[in-house]
Amino acid sequence: MKAEIFLPDDYRPAEDEPFMNDRQLEYFRRKLLAWKAELLEQSAETLEGLAESGRNVPDVADRASEETDRALELRTRDRQRKLVSKIDSALRRIDSGEYGYCEMTGEPISLRRLDARPIATMTLEAQERHERRERVHRDD
Repeated sequence: MKAEIFLPDDYRPAEDEPFMNDRQLEYFRRKLLAWKAELLEQSAETLEGLAESGRNVPDVADRASEETDRALELRTRDRQRKLVSKIDSALRRIDSGEYGYCEMTGEPISLRRLDARPIATMTLEAQERHERRERVHRDD
């Protein structure tokens, strides 16, 4: 078991530190865990809301509106479920020492990109190339 790493509340990873040192890894681990907890809390609230909204609404228009709202909420929660899976994957990459490095090129992903999107698996350049390739193949 690793010793807990002290991280000041105002800590932000900096370019002048060694890349993916213990403090940076702990910073991203905590960020990912907080994000995951928030998503799971929202999912629990959704389940409670769906259980409460299971009542029979006699008015057809009101029922249709409620069904539309429910479908939208479920679609949002499905996206969040997939996001939780990506967060878990990022946490596994932290544990294995692969976090912060592009899965395509092996280059470090910029700290700014990771801070904005901690589940990123590619550098910005590699992501753009990947998306261009996807677009070309989708248009075929």
